[in-house]
Amino acid sequence: MTTTTQDVEMKDNQTPAQSIVSSTTSTLQHLKEIAALIDTGSYTKEVRRVARAVRLTVGLRQKLTASVVSSFLDFALGHGSEAHARLSSFVPKSDEHDMEVDTASSTPLATSKHVPVELEIYCYFIVLLFLIDQKKYNEAKACSSASIARLKSLNKRTIDVIASRLYFYYSLSYEMTGDLAEIRGTLLALHHSATLRHDELGQETLLNLLLRNYLHYNLYDQAEKLRSKAPRFEAHSNQQFCRYLFYLGKIRTIQLEYTDAKESLLQAARKAPVAALGFRVQCNKWAILVRLLLGEIPERSIFMQKGMEKALRPYFELTNAVRIGDLELFRNVQEKFAKTFSEDRTHNLIVRLRHNVIRTGLRNISISYSRISLTDVALKLRLNSANPVADAESIVAKAIRDGAIDATIDHNKGYMVSKETGDIYSTNEPQNAFNSRIAFCLNMHNEAVRALRFPPNTHREKESEEKRREMKQQEEELAKYMAEEDDDDF
Repeated sequence: MTTTTQDVEMKDNQTPAQSIVSSTTSTLQHLKEIAALIDTGSYTKEVRRVARAVRLTVGLRQKLTASVVSSFLDFALGHGSEAHARLSSFVPKSDEHDMEVDTASSTPLATSKHVPVELEIYCYFIVLLFLIDQKKYNEAKACSSASIARLKSLNKRTIDVIASRLYFYYSLSYEMTGDLAEIRGTLLALHHSATLRHDELGQETLLNLLLRNYLHYNLYDQAEKLRSKAPRFEAHSNQQFCRYLFYLGKIRTIQLEYTDAKESLLQAARKAPVAALGFRVQCNKWAILVRLLLGEIPERSIFMQKGMEKALRPYFELTNAVRIGDLELFRNVQEKFAKTFSEDRTHNLIVRLRHNVIRTGLRNISISYSRISLTDVALKLRLNSANPVADAESIVAKAIRDGAIDATIDHNKGYMVSKETGDIYSTNEPQNAFNSRIAFCLNMHNEAVRALRFPPNTHREKESEEKRREMKQQEEELAKYMAEEDDDDF
């Protein structure tokens, strides 16, 4: 019993070098299996196999090391090829422990037959993933540019899935180095090519990248022109559709179309994957501001979502200031979180909110007082202008004209008289509220119906058992006849 216990302990206590080699070998073996899947997909021209290979690669992303990538390039491309020489120059030399990986167990794919272009493009994808995760953005720029140059000469639908990922990381590497404007012409040319080739996934990805490129430099008019003239089709990728809705929401917000912007932003936040926390936070930030600009107050639960409390704290305090209608508190929050609002690029929207704060405060005053002097209105609104009474008079007059408050102004005596509040159920307010809820439910139902998937050929009448048996018998007779014919020829 003692000997057995010692043996077990010896097996469990592996050295760090042994554990690294074991992990590296396992990752390399998974990559080889993915390469075989891509090779099969290339031969059978099945896009779904290549798409599955890309999904499997995402799970291995954190395990990619220099030795794994280098060994995989040796396996997939072989030492003599031009692609191998180009990609190997981006991968740093392996460490001593990593050199112990056993690659002799399987024959390199490139020695036995011609390398499929899908596998070559996949190698670009692997190297690019590794460089971006290692934060080597200059090398990633060079690698992505080489991959785009290679993609321009290819026109196969089986590489569309990998190509869409390469487009994304191509743009990301240039964005990380601050050179995003350099590739705008290239992205436009790629989008034009994808449209001519009916590569709808590529069109989706490139349209979003172009919108991001324009919005990064605040070119909202150009972004809207591109978006309005781009071909429209059914979304293929949920992630790309979420990004499109987010960019559309931002464009609509800047163009003062708050109702459409709110719908797009909330839909993007709702459709986004749970793991995409950063994206959902950005959607919620913009949606909160849009709702405030519409005169709505977001629910407290929005700010208490898991993992978002700290990021949404500045917007919670901002919402509180707008809800109360306290202009002084609004200024303090604006100054306190000025850096955060500047980083989020929402400062201009918050400046627009000042009018809403004043209007909310004025509405609270009109409800609380049946008659109040304009001097007291200026004091309660905390107007710090040169002539606060005159400003208060113009603000009240504009609010009465817009229908925000139901009151009158006595200009001679200098006070505001509020009219008695009527029954809200005698107005069209409840009808409008119900109408908006019904429209939301109908829209959600229509989206759910469009998202339904049906097995192929369900519209055809199912074959009877007798018909299937007859067809099987005919196939067996045909196979037997062909076998006899082959024997005769032999």
